[in-house]
Amino acid sequence: MGKTFYLEITASDRRFYNGECEMMIFPAIDGEQGILPNHESMVTAVKAGELRFKVDGEWREAAVGDGFVEIMPEFVVLLADTVEWPEEIDIRRANEAKERAQERLRQKESQREYYHSKAALSRAMARLKVTGKHL
Repeated sequence: MGKTFYLEITASDRRFYNGECEMMIFPAIDGEQGILPNHESMVTAVKAGELRFKVDGEWREAAVGDGFVEIMPEFVVLLADTVEWPEEIDIRRANEAKERAQERLRQKESQREYYHSKAALSRAMARLKVTGKHL
């Protein structure tokens, strides 16, 4: 039984990571999901949040947007609208986006606007969590 699997992470605008991985934890609709080598095959949705994966004994973190992940025993492919390393995130902008989304949620909105605001808030919170900084 192998100790790693091949991981490919692709955002809509770039190839984010390709290489061996020991473990991955990603945000799914029903909570965090953990993947180890030889995992059962499946496809599931990824929700905006914190993505963590272990390479050479060290954890790497990134903010991930909505997407999908295909899991096979020897490889995992994660496709998301956005994926960012913590150092790529503009903290001031993320805080402003969080405040705008929270304000929109306080206002009376249509159901469609409500879900858009909730998604924007989730993305902003994920970006801030990964950086570990809030203004």
